[in-house]
Amino acid sequence: MPCAKRPLTAIIIFVLISSLVQSSDTAPLVYKKKYIMGTVFEIAAYDQSPKHAADVMEKAFSEIIRMDDLMSNYKAESALSKLNHSAHFHTETVPLDLYRAIDRSMQLSKLSDGKFDISVAPLVNLWKAALYGDTMPSSAQQQEVRHCVGYEKIQLTPPDQITFHSDCLQVDLGAIGKGYAVDRAAEILQSGGVHNAFINAGGSTIVAMGAPPGQSAWLVHLRDPSRKIDPQVMLKDQSVSTSEQTAPSLLGTSTGHIVDPETGKPLKTEFAVSVIADNGTMADGLSTTLLLLGPTKGKVLVRQMPNVSAIWISPTAEIETVMGGPQIILARKSL
Repeated sequence: MPCAKRPLTAIIIFVLISSLVQSSDTAPLVYKKKYIMGTVFEIAAYDQSPKHAADVMEKAFSEIIRMDDLMSNYKAESALSKLNHSAHFHTETVPLDLYRAIDRSMQLSKLSDGKFDISVAPLVNLWKAALYGDTMPSSAQQQEVRHCVGYEKIQLTPPDQITFHSDCLQVDLGAIGKGYAVDRAAEILQSGGVHNAFINAGGSTIVAMGAPPGQSAWLVHLRDPSRKIDPQVMLKDQSVSTSEQTAPSLLGTSTGHIVDPETGKPLKTEFAVSVIADNGTMADGLSTTLLLLGPTKGKVLVRQMPNVSAIWISPTAEIETVMGGPQIILARKSL
């Protein structure tokens, strides 16, 4: 799971929108970007009225900022920070969007038998301290912190109440927050009458709405650490998200920003995994889940889910795919 206080800078998708070329007989393209949630959010949209599109896009950005104010671990006054401070053996009423994000995370935790676990924050913080310190955490330190982790210790009471049945549990929404934010932005665009748009959350999660003029869908080139496969997908009213572990640190271990809640240690994997799903929240959460599960177990999980496709690619061009949703095209450059 991503570090509670670190942006998802290691999650990258290379995006090519080959159709962003305007002509006089198509709706104009409007493009805006803003730095939010520790990364750059971009929105590109086609609309007959550039002013209308720009106004609606500003509202979408405002909604992303609102999501950051709810789910940020950086901000002491965020709804999530307050929840992490006060919900231990005490029921807290939270904003509905925060409740929904945690609820959807819990659903992924159950589907993955705990491989996706937003309560892994104490372990992530332990390894983060080691990354910036001089010594690695001892076995005793790791064991002490591991008892704080466990999604089953989070109690949800609809529609908006949460209780932590632990004195040290903390929630980190870094593995799903950007996906939820781009979904909310897409809803703002749709309700405002902008139906053909492309929302990019720093390369980690993308939502494609409608299609560019004269095209059937948006063309996206996925992350390829081997630089030999060039996987591509056509997206229409769908989302894609990519996850991969950060590089080994100077500590001599494979310390990275994604910690396996089962082992309590940073995940060791060379794969980058991209997931296509119906919405950003699911794609974002699933990409981390499938990275943690690995291809063998991950493919079993994806086959149980409708309209989901996934691809794992290693730096040596090892490929694993499962396609229950959009077709992932493997262009394969010269090997």
